[in-house]
Amino acid sequence: MAGLTISEKILSQHAGHTVRAGELCIVPVDGCMATDTTAPLAIRAFGEMGGETLFDPARFHLIIDHAAPAPNERIANLHQLMRQFATAQGCSLYDVGSGICHQVMTDHRKVQPGQVFMGADSHTPTYGALNAFACGMGSTDIAAIMLTGKTWLKVPATIKVVVHGHLQPGVSAKDLVLEVVRQLTISGATYQAVEYHGETVAAFSLSQRMVLCNMVAEMGAKTGLVSPEGLELPYAFTPVYADADASYSRVITIDAAAINPKIAIPDSPDAVHDADAYAGIKITYAFIGTCTNGRLDDLQEAARVLRGKHIAPGVRMVIAPASRQVLIDALSDGTIQTLVEAGATIINSGCGPCVGSHEGVPGDGEVVISTANRNFRGRMGNPNASIYLGSPRTVALSARYGFISSETSTHQNDTIP
Repeated sequence: MAGLTISEKILSQHAGHTVRAGELCIVPVDGCMATDTTAPLAIRAFGEMGGETLFDPARFHLIIDHAAPAPNERIANLHQLMRQFATAQGCSLYDVGSGICHQVMTDHRKVQPGQVFMGADSHTPTYGALNAFACGMGSTDIAAIMLTGKTWLKVPATIKVVVHGHLQPGVSAKDLVLEVVRQLTISGATYQAVEYHGETVAAFSLSQRMVLCNMVAEMGAKTGLVSPEGLELPYAFTPVYADADASYSRVITIDAAAINPKIAIPDSPDAVHDADAYAGIKITYAFIGTCTNGRLDDLQEAARVLRGKHIAPGVRMVIAPASRQVLIDALSDGTIQTLVEAGATIINSGCGPCVGSHEGVPGDGEVVISTANRNFRGRMGNPNASIYLGSPRTVALSARYGFISSETSTHQNDTIP
């Protein structure tokens, strides 16, 4: 019989017996979280299920990040509900300014390799960068975990993505994952795991791995995982590898050197093209942040592009660090100063502009270039705006020149670090 994928191994370890793709299993959950968009519903469902005490307060986390600070009275009251619940139950609550849920959970080591982690947010697979099995779930499913500490799953089949070679200068993990989304499309991995392998990925930092797993949600995947070769963490861990003879539903091989800077054009994350093909389109709004690309290395890359320069007239640039720790680090090394001097506006660490809740909703007819993961019509809060997706470098270059730009489409006599 064939060996096991990473997902099958982690779920087998938790189920207490071998499970394979297509089988149902009940597994203990090592941790779960909910945000201000989903936690109020989960808290109410928990009560309706007869819940009085959390299965384990140390393993349940609440994060206020999607509409933080509260933009209106209704949301302020939902935040109050979360604070009161956390106090009563003794679970952790990360309040306004703590950051985006997935970065906060990573910063505070709430997810570790080999674990099963569930979150009431569609981009929970981000934790697959840590060699964990992580899925997004609805509020009612999270409520059941809050009550029992367990969940049921159908073991997903796995798509293997193997990346060989070296990325070109100026090409990043975001460009790579956009290429994967292009190949798989927004439904090509529905209820499957996407498992990344190859020497390119083995050389990636944790931050870069998080980008790859974050956007499996845009492929319809149940989860995403990076093989742990080369994974460096500030603590000891036991990695989980796929067996050499594991069975995959599909294998995709990518030559990293052949990838150019990419963008996804309106209105779908899988409408991916080389950025050069759309060079010269005027933009009015550049956004760097989100659970995809709001980490320190993303802000540093933007600062390298903008150091000593200023964003183009008629363009505004909004930056949301992924967490308070990212903000502190970016302040400490001068990154924030460089970005502010270039004309960028730094906003609260949170999800606001990405989901269109507040702090950066575009106006009618505006053209936005963003480091986010989604550009469906209305995603940033206005269906009459157009959203392009790109890497932090592509977004920063576009803000600098005032039109969609990449390495080869910018002014040849203008040196870009």
